[in-house]
Amino acid sequence: MKKGLGEAERRLFAYVQMRGQATLRTGELVKALRLTAPAERNLLSRLSKEGWIARARRGLYLVPRTLPLGGKWTPGEILALNTLMEDVKGTYQLCGLSVFNRYGWDEQVPARVYAYNNRVSGTRRIGAVQLMLIKVADARLGATEEVRTSDGLVATYPSRARALVDAVYDWARFNSLPRGYRWIRAELEKKRVAAADLVEMTLRYGDVGTKRRIGALLERAGVGERLLRKLEKSLAPSSGLIPWIPTARKRGSIDRRWGVVMNGAA
Repeated sequence: MKKGLGEAERRLFAYVQMRGQATLRTGELVKALRLTAPAERNLLSRLSKEGWIARARRGLYLVPRTLPLGGKWTPGEILALNTLMEDVKGTYQLCGLSVFNRYGWDEQVPARVYAYNNRVSGTRRIGAVQLMLIKVADARLGATEEVRTSDGLVATYPSRARALVDAVYDWARFNSLPRGYRWIRAELEKKRVAAADLVEMTLRYGDVGTKRRIGALLERAGVGERLLRKLEKSLAPSSGLIPWIPTARKRGSIDRRWGVVMNGAA
C-alpha cells in the first residue's frame, strides 16, 4: 500500500495547485519549498515511483491538478504527448491505429499512441501512457486538423485523406494493407473523401510505392482519367514491379500502367 503524504509532499501539491500548473522541473522546488537539491530529487523520484506524479523525462514531471483518489494517477495520452512535444519544441501529428480507430475504420483499441514528429524517435512511457514517436522531415508533416478533447486540450490529427495515404505509405508499421484499400473504397463511395483530395495527399506525402498502389486502386474504383494522369505524371518510367499486397507472394496479373503485381483482391 502507498504511504500517506508527508509534509514535503503536501507542500508540493499545494504549490502546484495554487499555481495551476501541470508540470514541475528539477530545481523549481529548491527555492519554492526551500529544499536542498538532493531532497528535491528524492521527493520527485519517490512520488514518481509511487504513482502520484509521472516522469516525462529526466528533470521534467507531470503533476495532477488535484490529489488523485487512492494516490494513483496517470496523465491522459494527449497531455503526455503535448507536454513532451512542447518540451522539445517539436511539431507532431497523431498517426496509425488511434487515428484509424477515430475515423471508424478499425475497432482495435491501440496499446500505444503513434505520432509523427520532427524531433524525437523511439518509445516513451509517461505514467501508464506508451508513446511511439516517429521522427520525420518537416515536409512529411501537414494536412492536419486540431481537435479539442473533453478536458480542453488540443490534439493534432491528420485529415481523413492524409490518414488514408498514411495507411498505404506506412503499411509495414501499422499492418494496414490490404485493409487500407477497403477503407479508401468505402470513404470514396460514401463521399467522405474526394478523389481529388486523395490524389493531392498522395502526391504530397506518398512515395513511389504509395503512388503506384493508390493509382491502381483509384483506376479500379472508376476515378476520372484527369486525376489518374496527374498521379501518373509524377512517376518516372520503370520496369520494376511491386506487389499489391506487400505481405503476400508476388504472383498474379500485372497492371502495366502502375507497375503493380495484383497478388490479391482489388
